[in-house]
Amino acid sequence: MSGHKVTSNSLPVVLVVDDDDVFRSRLCRAFRDRECEAHEVARPEDTLELARSVSPDLVLLDLKMPGLGGLDLIQDIKKLDSTIAIIILTGYGSIPTAMQALKLGADSYLGKPADTDQILAAYRELGTGSSEKSTPTTVPSLARVEWEHIQRVLSDCSGNITQAAKLLGIHRRSLQRKLSKYPPAV
Repeated sequence: MSGHKVTSNSLPVVLVVDDDDVFRSRLCRAFRDRECEAHEVARPEDTLELARSVSPDLVLLDLKMPGLGGLDLIQDIKKLDSTIAIIILTGYGSIPTAMQALKLGADSYLGKPADTDQILAAYRELGTGSSEKSTPTTVPSLARVEWEHIQRVLSDCSGNITQAAKLLGIHRRSLQRKLSKYPPAV
């Protein structure tokens, strides 16, 4: 996007909004190790206040958080400063959600676990001067989307495989086989 503050050698001020304390802290530490200024927000409700005070170049939003989710914050952040780049991070990726995030004003969409180098590459890609929004750089495979859906249902069932299998409409042993496999590549 031509309006972003990105240059090929600039390091962004990053705001990481995620309710997962370990992931958020590790990501911020990794940004700081790369000499970026990184700030953490655990509660989505605190995002706008901190964004006003630190004036970030890049905001990383977790899609699914208690209360407000990443999609709920996109437009308010853009109203605050339209040059802020917003990248949605999620472990629950789907093509419709990615499209919705982009329509609301997000600039990119990455599946978790995204590492710092992938995020910085996506951020730098936003500064290419292209005036058109592109689709996400990585669209998850159907196998990955299925795996993420299974993980979400299992999480919603508090790890109860029998209950998750019923909700998914598959046999418990089939679900156990799927869970024993490594997650498919994005």
